[in-house]
Amino acid sequence: MTIKKKKSDAMKFLEKLNGGPLTFGSMIESIRQCDEISQVDLAKRMSLSRAYLCDIEKGRRPVSPERAAEFAKVLGYSVAQFVATAIGDQLRHAGLKFTVDLKAA
Repeated sequence: MTIKKKKSDAMKFLEKLNGGPLTFGSMIESIRQCDEISQVDLAKRMSLSRAYLCDIEKGRRPVSPERAAEFAKVLGYSVAQFVATAIGDQLRHAGLKFTVDLKAA
């Protein structure tokens, strides 16, 4: 029997601010701003250009699960949540209505 976890209050709040499902880019932007990290600083930590990071935040660039895991590690957050959000973006862009629930193997 599988028990579905409820969304955290923080996730619900971010989705409400976003006006819909939380995207990877909006999640990164929100975390970056809350943690008072500039785009320039995060881009350097990730070995990206600031413009590329901006494109990720605005949803113009997709993020692979591997890159999502890097963001999580650099920012000190849940790898599973970041990867699930990135995969969710890919599914939405493909027009597929699925939710992602990752579990460690």
